[in-house]
Amino acid sequence: MTRPHIGDPFPDIALETPEGGSVKASDFTGRKLVVFFYPKDATPGCTTENIEFSALQGEFEAANTALLGVSKDSAKKHQNFIAKHDLKAPLATDAEENGLSDALGIWTEKQNYGRTYMGMVRTTYLIAADGSIAQVWDRVKVKDHAAKVLEAAKAL
Repeated sequence: MTRPHIGDPFPDIALETPEGGSVKASDFTGRKLVVFFYPKDATPGCTTENIEFSALQGEFEAANTALLGVSKDSAKKHQNFIAKHDLKAPLATDAEENGLSDALGIWTEKQNYGRTYMGMVRTTYLIAADGSIAQVWDRVKVKDHAAKVLEAAKAL
């Protein structure tokens, strides 16, 4: 599968919200959008990443940029994760199969301690107001990542 590149349109695939609704990139047309994909709710790196994006949500809003965190966790897990850490950045659930992360090529085979499994590659997309991919951060290192994405959003 060929991953989309900078300048390509971001795939417009619906995701489930924790409240039972749906959200997709075209819902944000006219605004910039940051979609950050992370492996799993309530794990150390993913918790830190979500807390950092939530802490900067007001600054993203001031830069006319919406936030959306995405994993394959269930809506119920997202609700618990949001409540436990008072997260402000909205979350969404990607489909089990043929979802957004599949279309982006970031749901892939991984290895850990000799075990092979399917997993999410921590990746962030900055999407321009016209729906095109403006910037991609692959294999994200969590520390200070949200602040770097905010600077890019302000510059766009």
